[in-house]
Amino acid sequence: MRILIVEDEAELAQRMVANLTRHGMTCEWLANGEDAVGFAGDGFSVLVVDLGLPGMSGIALVRAVRARGVATPILILTARSGWQEKVEGLNAGADDFIVKPVRTEELVARLHALARRAAGHSATRVAAGGVAIDTATGEAWLDEAPLALTAGEFRLLQLLLYNAGRTLTRTAILDNLYRLDSDRDANAIEVLVGRLRRKIGRERIVTVRGLGYRFAA
Repeated sequence: MRILIVEDEAELAQRMVANLTRHGMTCEWLANGEDAVGFAGDGFSVLVVDLGLPGMSGIALVRAVRARGVATPILILTARSGWQEKVEGLNAGADDFIVKPVRTEELVARLHALARRAAGHSATRVAAGGVAIDTATGEAWLDEAPLALTAGEFRLLQLLLYNAGRTLTRTAILDNLYRLDSDRDANAIEVLVGRLRRKIGRERIVTVRGLGYRFAA
């Protein structure tokens, strides 16, 4: 899962990035709403938006993103527990909210829930083509038999299952598995795909020449 965090408190944002990364998510961080408007539609699974941003407020950012036609789920961060701010955020186009301070476990669960629903799945178990994963437990199965996967293989399989039947470009896969400021190697994707194919069957991951890969649902 690729997450965009828009939060002006650097210490909090860096802590969130570190915690979510440990839970297998790829996070990008921006400190202001103006920069986030044009970046929000760049293939993220969920946007995490603080309402108390300087300059462009979180509410204004949510409205601007929705006005651009970006349908990515938005989770609002707020330091206030009052209902008025939450209602305003939801009416602006957000999908959920969470009150600071944020427990990592709750944040992870909400992000997974938003991403699953956006992909058309309501339960934590996501399945296609005889392969299944549980996003809450990190378990995987092949034809109902337990499947041992590395963290990278699980993340790739989750991405493929969420997009079953759709072609994912190599760039999209890179963006979901590695941060933009990391040492990104396109060859690493081919290696990871090859390893996953050996575990779930080559026929389940179709190579689309010149584009990328598709999970054959």
